[in-house]
Formats: sequence, structure tokens, C-alpha cells
Amino acid sequence: MEGSMRCAANYAPLSPLSFLERAALVYADRTAVIYGAKRHTWRQTRDRCLMLASALARLGVSRGDVVAVLAANVPAIYELHFGVPMAGAILCTLNTRHDAAMLSTLIKHSEAKVLFVELQFLKTAQAAIQLISRSQPNIPLLITIPDSGIVSSNIMDYEALLLNAPTGFEIRWPLDECDPISLNYTSGTTSRPKGVIYSHRGAYLNTISTLLAHDIFTMPVLLWTVPMFHCNGWCLAWGMAAQGGVNICIRNVTAKNIFDNIALHKVTHLGGAPTVLNIVINSPLTERKPLPGKVVFFTGGAPPPPKVLSEMEKLGFQVNHLYGLTETYGPATTCTWRPEWDTLPEEEKVKLKALQGLHNISIEEVDIKDPITMKSVPNDGRTMGEVMFRGNAVMSGYYKNPAATKEVMKDGWLRSGDLGVKNPIGYIQLKDRSKDIIISGGENISTIEVESVIYSHPAVLEAAVVARPDDYWGETPCAFVKIKDGFSVGEKEIIKFCREKLPHYMAPRSVIFSELPKTSTGKIRKFVLREKAKVLGSLSKKGLSKL
Repeated sequence: MEGSMRCAANYAPLSPLSFLERAALVYADRTAVIYGAKRHTWRQTRDRCLMLASALARLGVSRGDVVAVLAANVPAIYELHFGVPMAGAILCTLNTRHDAAMLSTLIKHSEAKVLFVELQFLKTAQAAIQLISRSQPNIPLLITIPDSGIVSSNIMDYEALLLNAPTGFEIRWPLDECDPISLNYTSGTTSRPKGVIYSHRGAYLNTISTLLAHDIFTMPVLLWTVPMFHCNGWCLAWGMAAQGGVNICIRNVTAKNIFDNIALHKVTHLGGAPTVLNIVINSPLTERKPLPGKVVFFTGGAPPPPKVLSEMEKLGFQVNHLYGLTETYGPATTCTWRPEWDTLPEEEKVKLKALQGLHNISIEEVDIKDPITMKSVPNDGRTMGEVMFRGNAVMSGYYKNPAATKEVMKDGWLRSGDLGVKNPIGYIQLKDRSKDIIISGGENISTIEVESVIYSHPAVLEAAVVARPDDYWGETPCAFVKIKDGFSVGEKEIIKFCREKLPHYMAPRSVIFSELPKTSTGKIRKFVLREKAKVLGSLSKKGLSKL
């Protein structure tokens, strides 16, 4: 239109770095970070992040370089979320549960120039770097993050790095808002992890979207039970700066730690996978403390069983259900609660709360489509399709993998690999991962539905269902179950319990009692369980297993 123009007065590249700049002014003397006895204000946090950026620049870190970190939820990893992009670099947060072999693969793939390591993970990191050095001369500079005041005498230390940083450094703002800000590797629940590229623009928009979707008001108090290495803490590492909140950092997620910190710091928000919910609802009465006020618990990562949601509500938590992928900057949909649902019976309410809902404002659209025809499925709650996204909070792509990027975003939609249905009001409901769906005698069996029933058994703490090969049916459901302490239950009882609540073809044919392998974000590693189910099936054919 005539007269319109873009200039410095009306345009600046969107970047979550602006959240910290504002926080240092608006909330300057308010507490930003608490870790045990350690406290920093927002002004101090901004100063420390700037010193970090200056130190990185002196080490030769340039625009577009990758800086990696291997640490639990401690203040340093929070500061790295701002200090690294302030230096124009890209932050790569690494999963603390990876072994040396996987870490070496990811560090090598990311081409990280610097690696920050919390001391408790130092041996694993050093083993990873040794593996890298066997195949290439370029290895990242190692910098340790002190653990409870203990420092390493022969490796550069994080606090010393900040202390000796040159003054007068100016922030290297993104030249383009689509410049990368972080590199997040997928959890590897189904295959080798991929490097997901986040942009400054996408991070900015999804941060605001998540704040609005979950009523994260001004000056919240967030207990860090979501790993900051996972989708940058669902973008809340940046979100707390936007709202001038308090970051309560903890290393170990236990029921006692959760209740103690909620009581001590008057926590208003925390989050995590259903595994964390389970920790809370199965905690000993001696570890529980009354909630000081409204406490919002946002859960995602896996569909929460209705019984788990119900138990959390009974303890006084307001549970907000979100859903997303690493490829959507974490949270992408929310089960927005409708006031008219308040009067429904409790059983109906928790079923509604378990829905994945609809897209947040940073996502243009979420839909469930036939992956071949790309036609939307009807809102009948039965017709299954693949969950797909499009919008501003979809990743820039997979690092060094244009073929995979093109495949996952063909036809203009990000394909999630998740299968679901749409209920009559249009809310989506996950049924399974496409790789997890069980096809038994031509019938599709949703493992999520079977798991929800098993979870409702009073003796069950955790459950996962996978396909087990069967010569006649093709596949049958195999349940892996962890029992609560003090309870005793057998395979026949679980199967009978399921058959009373499900069609017989959906009920497990075999039940294995064991610990369930998980990723660090609480997702059950179903590919590991599928392999176990295959082995047990082979042993059964040979007469070596009662299963």
C-alpha cells in the first residue's frame, strides 16, 4: 500500500533475547533463579548471560557456531539459553541419559565448538570426546559446570570463564529472525535421533503461545521438573524471562523435592510427562504437603491416563494437558477446558481432559488426515488418520538432512507420525504412534486405550502395551506392567480385568511384570519393549517360555 514501509522504527527481528533485555529493566531486582541457597536477580542474570556471550566470543565462537551443554536443571543451563544466542551461536542441549557412544554421535553431528558439562557427567563426556578424537582432529573445547561448589582443577571452569570475560560486549542480535537459535535432538524413542533446528522467530512465537495457553501470568514461580534439554524446557526457559518469573532449579525430580519446593517457594507452575504425575500421586503421605494456592501442572510427552489425571486433581493440582513434538518447539496443542464441562460427572471430565485438544496460537492449523489422500477425517471419534501441523511454530528443518525434512513436510504439512481421531467438537485424540499401532486379525488396536484400562487397576503403577508377533493373528497385545509397592497381582488377573472392560481382541494375551525403560523426558521406550516381546515370542515357539 502506498505510504507503508519497513524500517527500524516499526520492525525488529523477533527473538526471545528481547525477553531477557526487558526483564532486566522491568523486574531488575526481583529474583530470577533459585538453586538451593544460590539466588540471582533478573539484572544479575542478564549480566551473567552477557558475560557468558563475551567469554564465548573471546574463545572464538562466531555466528552460526554450535555450543553444546550436558547438564541437569541447574542455573548454568538456564543462562546458556540466553548467553549462547547472545554470542550469535546456536545452543545444543544434550540429553543427560545418553551414553558416551550416543553423545559422541550427536556432538560430532552437531559440530559443536564448545561443550559445557556439569561435573557429574564429566566422565561420560570425556569418553564421548575420546571416541570423536579417533576419527577426527577437531574436538570441542570442554568447560565444566561446578557441582555443589566442587570444581575441576585441570579443566576450564564455568564461573571462572564468566569472571574473566572481557567487558563492553555487544549482543549479536540475529541478522534474520529465521536464523537458528537452538538445535534439539529428538528423543530417539523410535529411531536414531535427528537434529531439529529452531529459529529465533519460532522460539519467540511458541514461547508467547505457551504462556497464553496455560495462563502463565506475570511473575509466576516455575519449578523446573521439565528437563531444559527437552525442547528448551518447552520454550519456558525463555518464557520465564518474558513474564519476570522465578526459576526454581532442581537436579532430582522426586515427590519430596516437588512438595518441599512447592511449599517453600509457593510454586505456581510445574510440568512433566505422566511419569512425573505418577511420582506425585504415588508418593508416601509423609512426603506430601498442602498446596499453598493454585498450582498448575501442565503435562505432555505421552497421553495421560484418565485415572492419573483424576488422582492429581484430588491432590489439588490443576492439570493442563498439552501435546506437541520436538519438531513443533514442544507444546503445539492444548485441551482448552470449557466451562460447561464443569458440571459433568468426574469420569466424563477426566476423559475430556485426556484429549489433545486444538492448536495453540503459534500453530496455524492442526488436523488429522489420511496420509495418502491428504483428506481430513470426519469428526466421528472413530476414523483414524495421521496428526499433522502447519504454522509458525514448526521447525526450520532437520540439521544436515534435507531429504528427511522434505519427506516429513511434504504437501505443506508436518507429519507427526501419530495416529488419532477427531471427536464431534473437533478436539483431537491420540490413538497411537503409527509404529505402535497393533494390527490383530485385521483389527487396529490402540495401545493407548489398552494402557488406560490397565492403569485403572488399583495395583498398577505403570503400563505399556506393544505388539507381539503371533502366527495366527499376526500380532497380539503384550503388556509390560510395573506393580505398586505392597501389591501383588498375576498375569491372569490383569488379562481378566482388561477383558471385562474391552473387546476381547483388544485385551493383552500376555503380561510381563518389569521396570519400564524410559527416555529422560518420561516417554517409555517402546521399541525396546517390542524387541523383548519378539524374543519372548520366539522362546514361546521353542517351548522355552510359559508365555
